[in-house]
Amino acid sequence: MKKRILIVEDDVAFGTMLNTWFSKNSRDANWVSKIELAKQELQNNTYDLVLSDLRLPDGDGIIFLTWMRENNITTPFIIMTSYSDVQTAVSAMKLGAFDYLQKPINPTILQQKIEMALEQPIVEVKNETEKTSKKVQKSANKVVRGSSSVMQRLYSHIELVAPTKMSVLILGESGTGKEYIARMIHENSNRKSEPFIAVDCGSLSMELAPSELFGHKKGSFTSAISDKEGVFVSANGGTIFLDEVGNLSYEVQKQLLRALQEQKVRPVGSAADIKVDVRIIAATNEDLEKAIEEGRFRQDLYHRINEFSVNVPPLRERMEDIEEFCYHFINQANDELGKNVDTISEDVLYILKQQSWHGNLRELRNVIRRSVLFAKDNVLRKENLPDFPKDNKNQIVVKTESPEILSQDFSLNNKANEKEQIIAALKQARGNKTIAAKLLQIDRKTLYNKMHLYGIEL
Repeated sequence: MKKRILIVEDDVAFGTMLNTWFSKNSRDANWVSKIELAKQELQNNTYDLVLSDLRLPDGDGIIFLTWMRENNITTPFIIMTSYSDVQTAVSAMKLGAFDYLQKPINPTILQQKIEMALEQPIVEVKNETEKTSKKVQKSANKVVRGSSSVMQRLYSHIELVAPTKMSVLILGESGTGKEYIARMIHENSNRKSEPFIAVDCGSLSMELAPSELFGHKKGSFTSAISDKEGVFVSANGGTIFLDEVGNLSYEVQKQLLRALQEQKVRPVGSAADIKVDVRIIAATNEDLEKAIEEGRFRQDLYHRINEFSVNVPPLRERMEDIEEFCYHFINQANDELGKNVDTISEDVLYILKQQSWHGNLRELRNVIRRSVLFAKDNVLRKENLPDFPKDNKNQIVVKTESPEILSQDFSLNNKANEKEQIIAALKQARGNKTIAAKLLQIDRKTLYNKMHLYGIEL
């Protein structure tokens, strides 16, 4: 049976070309040029895939996708966009789009992505909702914190500020887990039962930002086909996380400052303000003080969002957490890829600890995910790893022996010096708990228990 595809494209020549291409490739396609026509099609007919342009005469692809999800239409959705709108396409994926295609479209890539989307299992809306809920809950229960001393200090600061109403600015390189820290602050606050809404400021254009943040009234601009509730109203009583806040335009910064100071917003096209109660947590990997000097960021807004700041250290400054994060990402990759990896070889851990991880946790996760894919059994081995750059800029210089020659044995037979033996083994293994446990002739779980017993933090 042919798969049915709905094309939403206002360019007549391109829409005709897509329709013809699908027909030649044994696909049953239907082409419409407006969102309203697409809505009617989805309400009256069943489709296996929606292929939609981002910019349409009566709205945009994100508005259309939001409508689909609000109406429990879970049909796979692929958005088509120009190069300049790739950030917006990424935002669409965060809303649930399966993928995006960049124009001009490569037929081979189009074919691949269409086939991948059509291979997605078809489930009832109710079951999909339950599945998503369970997946989120399962993922939340598996969050790993990191046990290094530097991270423990960070968590103590979070516990201190979380119960307050203070705005928090999270500083750190890209990929260090700033959104996770923001969620941790929210979950430990008095607002934990209220919404937590994350906003990618990098994807907000100067034109769309006021609508996204504060909402708009129907007819206030061309694509405003209905009233829209902004993030501030949706998060009322809860927390708004402004990721990469330094990317907001100067004019939007001014509007944001007013909203924060007065605790009320005015939707675009409205003459009335709406009272809101939200806590702001912002994050950036940029030097905002330098941005202030260069006139790109408002100093008054900086002080408003920086009532309390925390700095998330890069992964290379907490290398003792590498092993813990590796096993966490392995568990995620096992679930995703249907693998059963449960052990990391010692030489793999050694190699991973030599990298500088400029992409931090995000880079580590990608490496582990790719390595698990190539694993042939339950052990992650050296040959499963990608080829790391050989230049010195990407290597951490260490003065330690390789795992192959860490052959000294440490005895725990004498309780009087057990703590000293554990510390010595950890130093010999350069913080690698798997190697340290082997040197001590115990398993990793026993080592963790003894470290906790003696209050050893490395």
